[in-house]
Amino acid sequence: MELGIIGLGRMGKNMAFRLLGGSHRVVGYDRSPDAVAEVVAKGGAGAKNLAGLVQALQDRPRAVWCMVPSGEATEQTIHEVAESLSPGDIVIDGGNSHYKDSIVHAKYLADRKIHFVDAGTSGGIWGLAEGYCLMVGGDEDICRRLEPIFTTLAPPKGYARVGANGAGHLVKMIHNGVEYGMMQAYAEGFEILKASPYGLDLAQIAEVWRHGSVVRSWLLDLAADALKDDPQLSSVADYVDDSGEGRWTVIESVERAVPAPVLALALQARFRSRQESSFGGRMLAALRNKFGGHAVKHA
Repeated sequence: MELGIIGLGRMGKNMAFRLLGGSHRVVGYDRSPDAVAEVVAKGGAGAKNLAGLVQALQDRPRAVWCMVPSGEATEQTIHEVAESLSPGDIVIDGGNSHYKDSIVHAKYLADRKIHFVDAGTSGGIWGLAEGYCLMVGGDEDICRRLEPIFTTLAPPKGYARVGANGAGHLVKMIHNGVEYGMMQAYAEGFEILKASPYGLDLAQIAEVWRHGSVVRSWLLDLAADALKDDPQLSSVADYVDDSGEGRWTVIESVERAVPAPVLALALQARFRSRQESSFGGRMLAALRNKFGGHAVKHA
């Protein structure tokens, strides 16, 4: 098949490479000419702007995959590329968009008789070699038409159409929320082990857990690699950002009245990691001093 890819960052570029390796034709566009040049060097075609990308696509109907940051950047890209597309063409959003935004984008394009597919995409920097887990939302016939693309990008059993427009990004959003909880559990467990009186080899423990234990996972594989490279993790600051999907997951749980204490606390732990000295912590110390005369550490 043929696909235009808008956004050749860490994931978009590797997705283009994987598709080219699967004998698909790829036309790439990015604000960075160097990124476009890399795709061309691998056998793809390049474009200097969105209109040029659409014009370079030869198959009808045309399919364009947006791989840009969520929010305003995605909305602007969809609106701009729609100006060059024709009725029957397809826009796929593979970024981390909120599923409610995807419903809006689907309506905007449907009014122009352009199809929309939201493709929750997981795999990160490992996706080129391992494949991308794809959670897709959209019209069933359109998704079936795009399956050669999806099945090339995904590993075996790693692609599914999960529902109508918005469903793909909803499933990916909850996936990332679950990821927060799993990562937090590993982090807390290894910290307790590190604090033990036994001088434990954490890299050894991570490695043995990888084989046959009920907590084995790809995240544990990555933890084992990290501890093998730097047993004390001394080269890493304890500052953890969030991409937004963990927040959206917790907000969704509140809106649906579904209890999610682990996911909520994992998100809060990330917020705390960014504070060198929190006001809340200082307030706790001050109150303890006031009511009980307990000593405080002065800044």
